[in-house]
Amino acid sequence: MQRRLIERFAVFGLELNLEKTKIVYCKDEDRKGNHKQTPFDFLGYTFRPRHAKNKYGKFFTNFLPAMGRKAKKAIRKEIRGWKLQLKSDKSLNDIANMFNKQIQGWINYYTHFYKSEIYDVLRYINRCLIKWDRRKYKRRNSRKRAEYWLGGIAKRDIKLFAHWKLGILPTAG
Repeated sequence: MQRRLIERFAVFGLELNLEKTKIVYCKDEDRKGNHKQTPFDFLGYTFRPRHAKNKYGKFFTNFLPAMGRKAKKAIRKEIRGWKLQLKSDKSLNDIANMFNKQIQGWINYYTHFYKSEIYDVLRYINRCLIKWDRRKYKRRNSRKRAEYWLGGIAKRDIKLFAHWKLGILPTAG
């Protein structure tokens, strides 16, 4: 199969990167065979067998994409690079203005398929905001107190951060 693909690409003046090119078995409800190579990563998504629900509410296995582990790790690294906890001179509105476009971009890109896979990354942003709050306001030095305060703001102004609009709020009580 790979040889035929190489020939077909050559017709159009293209060539395959043999290190990156894999032929995988797309295992799902109808294809029950076992093969060594089933999952693969492409453009930040990991394609693999996942549970899905049909229009009648019945669950089945389908070969679907979702946000990949490498993409989650890269986004967390980017968020760490923001150094939110060191921006105690900024207000919450300033922080929202600085980073909302980036957060919204991730949400737009990674929520097309299996949007629940991005939730833990968005919760990580909330944890970083809690660290920011604890450093800025010394009276809220406990994590629980800071989370409660941030949750109250999230309930009042749900549109402040892009991930809050999606329903990923810090708890408030």
